[in-house]
Amino acid sequence: MKKPGVEPKRAIDFLRILQNLKATKRTGWVRKGVRGPESIADHMYRMSVMAMIAGDDGGKLDRNKCIKLAIAHDIAEAIAGDIAPSDNVPKEEKHRLEREALESMTEVLGGDREVSEELSELWHEYEAGETEEAKLLKDLDKVEMILQALEYEDQQADLDLAEFFDSVEGKLKTETGRKWAEEIARRRRERLGK
Repeated sequence: MKKPGVEPKRAIDFLRILQNLKATKRTGWVRKGVRGPESIADHMYRMSVMAMIAGDDGGKLDRNKCIKLAIAHDIAEAIAGDIAPSDNVPKEEKHRLEREALESMTEVLGGDREVSEELSELWHEYEAGETEEAKLLKDLDKVEMILQALEYEDQQADLDLAEFFDSVEGKLKTETGRKWAEEIARRRRERLGK
């Protein structure tokens, strides 16, 4: 039986909300004075590609699920905004705001419970960070951030984004995350002449 998908009106309403992800610049970069900072959608897109090329850890990971987690992990920020650690919003409050935003967004999808539930399950799985796929994506979130920091430092010589690199030290839980972060750190040291 052919699945009809989300009703066109609801699909377009939902996609219009996602425009906010394309329009909202990532808070940390804005605060550091980065010129032309990436949007939330830019970050999510590269994370999706990272999930696609990361491999499946010898068959232990569902790579398609990893890609879906990357697509879903920051989706609630379309309504809740990009709440950064420097905002000093307690973790529980950030989670509540994002959960309510996600619920509002899935309501827009309406009758297609399958899509709404999958999106919600993916977001909650990422937030919990307990599955192997979620652990990888948590690492890729950090790795994408330091890769972006490296690129901004390369492009804008007046920037020192060391705090972003420091914030990742010792926090990566997967081999892929650690190896990719080591390569980024090596390139940064090389650029800095260290």
